[in-house]
Amino acid sequence: MTKADTQAVLDWLVQTYGAENHGFYRNHPWQHLIAIMLSAQSTDKQVDAVLPALFKRFDTVEDVAEADVEEIESYIRSIGIYKNKAKNMKKCCAQIAKDFHGVVPSTRKELMSLSGIGRKTANLYMANELGIAEITVDTHVHRVSNRLGWADSKTVLETEKQLQAVLPKEYWIPINILLIRHGREVCRSRNPKCEHCNISEYCKYYHKNS
Repeated sequence: MTKADTQAVLDWLVQTYGAENHGFYRNHPWQHLIAIMLSAQSTDKQVDAVLPALFKRFDTVEDVAEADVEEIESYIRSIGIYKNKAKNMKKCCAQIAKDFHGVVPSTRKELMSLSGIGRKTANLYMANELGIAEITVDTHVHRVSNRLGWADSKTVLETEKQLQAVLPKEYWIPINILLIRHGREVCRSRNPKCEHCNISEYCKYYHKNS
């Protein structure tokens, strides 16, 4: 795909889906990090539904660190793998309180030292909370970017690096929400709606399978 073709795809994605991403309900940066952690294997809608009550009860990292895991579970029971997430949430907040004086760290290495925080969560936090140009690759981004031909990779880390080489830096943050929205609406994992896709002319997957 040429640079002009890539820009045409980006322009269409922004015009069609919008690049705004207000993130999850929260009052403090650490709550944003926790919300992103909770969203793994759960929908944003499920996570947003539990956050107001959760963060009304837990207003500081110390509140979470000192709480019983069973109490944390009671607030997030409706989301996926809640027992594991409750344990990680408690340990993560204890680490932030003890090791970082209650302030969420701002580097990927430090973020990934926290319990339950992987590269995807760290990148998304840095991008959406701190405005640091990072590309967050989830299953939608991995699938769509490989179908388009922006990436040719087997792993999300390889996809992230290849997208950095292809995309203008100003699109590194919004590409996550743009490809998620396109992946949900059109470029689905099963039975993608290629015949209804306005960017199929640029798509490697479409030309290969049409």
